[in-house]
Amino acid sequence: MFATRAGIPRLSPRPSLSRPNPSLQVQRQIQQSSQRARSRIGYGHQRPQYNRFSRAQQLYGLWKTSPTFRTGIGAAGVGAGSFYVYNLEQVPISGRRRFNCVSPGREQNTADQMYQQTIREFGNRVLPEYHPQTRMVQRVLNRLIPQSGLKDQEWEVRVIDDKSQMNAFVIPGGKVFVFSGILPICDGEDGLAAVLGHEIAHNVAHHAAERMSQTYLVIPLALLASYLFDVSGNISQLLVDYAFLRPGSRKQESEADYIGLMMMSESCYNPEAAARLWARMEAAEKVAIPQFLSTHPSNHNRLEKIQKWLPEAEAKRAETGCGSTIGYADDFKKAFRNESIW
Repeated sequence: MFATRAGIPRLSPRPSLSRPNPSLQVQRQIQQSSQRARSRIGYGHQRPQYNRFSRAQQLYGLWKTSPTFRTGIGAAGVGAGSFYVYNLEQVPISGRRRFNCVSPGREQNTADQMYQQTIREFGNRVLPEYHPQTRMVQRVLNRLIPQSGLKDQEWEVRVIDDKSQMNAFVIPGGKVFVFSGILPICDGEDGLAAVLGHEIAHNVAHHAAERMSQTYLVIPLALLASYLFDVSGNISQLLVDYAFLRPGSRKQESEADYIGLMMMSESCYNPEAAARLWARMEAAEKVAIPQFLSTHPSNHNRLEKIQKWLPEAEAKRAETGCGSTIGYADDFKKAFRNESIW
């Protein structure tokens, strides 16, 4: 996703751990113990204490005394480690190593469900193909696709007539959705190329499959924490969310910024437009929540990283042979743009 994500479904929603809430049972036990202790004051009885780490201590005791238990834990660890290493792969363009155990076929099946859900929600607000906004999005997409490595997908463009949302997303399989509210802040085709390049980059990197794969890692961690420390499933889910899922999501967003920037540069769009776009996004931002609470990097940090990557992006554009003519093309578009798209 790009800017404001409220109301836009994700391909791999965070898991909801449906478990009994042991903390309520603990509170009842403590209350009952306290009542018994109060009734015994003066008779030499000591108030009972609740040990939250009793299960962890029991497992530690097994580890110390049972060779069979240690062997079983070691075998499970080797198996899990082998599975993790076997499913490590390199992300195209960025070169990042990541864990991904979800096949392209399963990712596409999930994407098909997402596509049908999105059509049901927004289908009655989609602008026609001949609308100037739809035609502009299609023009930009046509230049980006050859550089994406995804030419074999069935690309479709839908512009949703909703000026209140500054958002866009691309569902795996080539289904492009752009809310009309983001077009003014794009300020032309170069800015739109930055937006679409970012969204296409999520598909190039198979970020949806990576997010699905992460659930196979984090759900066992949450369940283990809930069992060992006798905490609520909701608490363990929050801990896993803020410790693993949200940082991972921010990493994916930064990676999509980088891949999208290189893609738009190779498509002969001006990469400086991406920096100007995020400067406008930062200026338009009404409330900036702390980055560690968000699934996305802050607009300010994204702007700083893009500015850092600009020399590399300019070099990419020069390698394509379009750097010498891009200035003339920009001047031509500014001078002769007479078709209103807003």
